[in-house]
Amino acid sequence: MSKNVIIFGDSYSTFKGIIPEGYEPYYYPGGYSNGVEKNDVETPEDTWWGQLIPEIGGNLLLNNSWSGSTVGYTGYNNVDCSESSSFIYRFKQLRDAGFFKENKIDTVFVFGGTNDCWCGAPMGELKYEGWTKEDLYSVLPAFSYFLKILTDELKDCKIVAIVNSELGEPFTQSAKTAIEHYGITPVMLEDIDKLTGHPTLKGMTSIKEQILKAL
Repeated sequence: MSKNVIIFGDSYSTFKGIIPEGYEPYYYPGGYSNGVEKNDVETPEDTWWGQLIPEIGGNLLLNNSWSGSTVGYTGYNNVDCSESSSFIYRFKQLRDAGFFKENKIDTVFVFGGTNDCWCGAPMGELKYEGWTKEDLYSVLPAFSYFLKILTDELKDCKIVAIVNSELGEPFTQSAKTAIEHYGITPVMLEDIDKLTGHPTLKGMTSIKEQILKAL
């Protein structure tokens, strides 16, 4: 595991100027979250991935993270994210543009599900085949579907799925079940220091250390 790394994430993995143009950041230079509230994650090097990738000898090829984004198609206020910010749609955009064929990718980090749990989307139940579009508006079938299309496309990659602390049941255990079903490495976070629900510098360092331990 090394070299070219890509990330699929939400606010916890964003940093202004690093994520794609038009994607919403949470962390800004100088320690501003959402460009307003002050925190101590001041540079890309302070983030969990900014700390981790040099330690594993990696190169960040793409950070595909969007603040507030859900894995599935239901966003905050019941907004339909099936053709905007959802992890599933962003993945399909890259796939259809030939990104995965044109680039050598060695390691993928998936850090999602937090907003799916926070936004009030229906939880649903895990399923491993026969998804309908309607299924993808529910958290658990969308989560397992995303892992399925990811593993199908990136068969030779090391894939690591990170699950936030404090998301409660039934998501946390079901997410771990789905991650292990697809042979993906799970990182089930615990005791992350946060400010307004988001990792501080201490929290970022703890995330990095828990990922390294899981690896």
